[in-house]
Amino acid sequence: MIEARHLRVLRAVAATGSFSAAGRELGCTQPAVSQQMKALETSVGTPLLIRTGREMRLTQAGEALVRHAAGILAGLTAAEEEVAAIAGLRAGRVRLVSFPSGSSTLVPTALAALREAHPGTRVSLEEAEPPASVGLLREGDCDVALAFRYEGAAGAEEWDDLVVRPLLSDRLVALVPERHRLADAESVAIGELAEEPWIAGCPRCRGQLVEVCATAGFTPRIDFATDDYPAVVGLVGAGLGVAVLPQLAVESVRPRGVRTVTLEPAVRREIVALTLPDLAQVPAVAATLDQLARAARR
Repeated sequence: MIEARHLRVLRAVAATGSFSAAGRELGCTQPAVSQQMKALETSVGTPLLIRTGREMRLTQAGEALVRHAAGILAGLTAAEEEVAAIAGLRAGRVRLVSFPSGSSTLVPTALAALREAHPGTRVSLEEAEPPASVGLLREGDCDVALAFRYEGAAGAEEWDDLVVRPLLSDRLVALVPERHRLADAESVAIGELAEEPWIAGCPRCRGQLVEVCATAGFTPRIDFATDDYPAVVGLVGAGLGVAVLPQLAVESVRPRGVRTVTLEPAVRREIVALTLPDLAQVPAVAATLDQLARAARR
């Protein structure tokens, strides 16, 4: 294997014409230069220098290696500088995947703070709901996944192989039309909404709704289902039914014509940022996790 330090010695010998002069240029002794040249010739398996008295000249193999050495050493220098920039957060890239309500609430604050602190770090954002987003992380298609799981839900996804940064506990709230009989209630048991028509959200939220209602002893009559939170709010505001949404989802839209009512007993989802153990050591990824955590505390 050819080592960079040996290439530097070869270039110095070729430029100066002797081991002694090369040693002076490199700041080492003549025997040290000689030893490194022998090591390099052993590595490549052929002589690189022809020694004639006090003079020496390159063999054809030596000329070829010197010709390539400049590009190799320049590439290594560029790589070292780029790695140093990434390690010092002067550069770097983070691929972030988030579910929609996280994208419109936590992510903007976190990324704005990250850009201010580390303007050389670039972040790309794509949207995906868990478990798809977690699958993207495990497959290497993103660096950080903003995800959630419902507390105590059947078949809850396991994250034991991932680094988990808890962000916040997001409570579900009931949405009713502003003229609904329960619009002014401080809290409502989900069983009180058993006879209402329902507007359901994303598939995972829909499954959680059915599970919570089953615990209360009824099956919700779902008249409308949409992944779009503003559409859920709009349908409720038009008096077409009631809904249950995470508080974070409600904060991501302007709820017109609806009232939010605390749901009892409390149902929460755990919001987390996930990454792989090796990625957690990358400075840009660690900084992104830190900013997401700060955004969640605000």
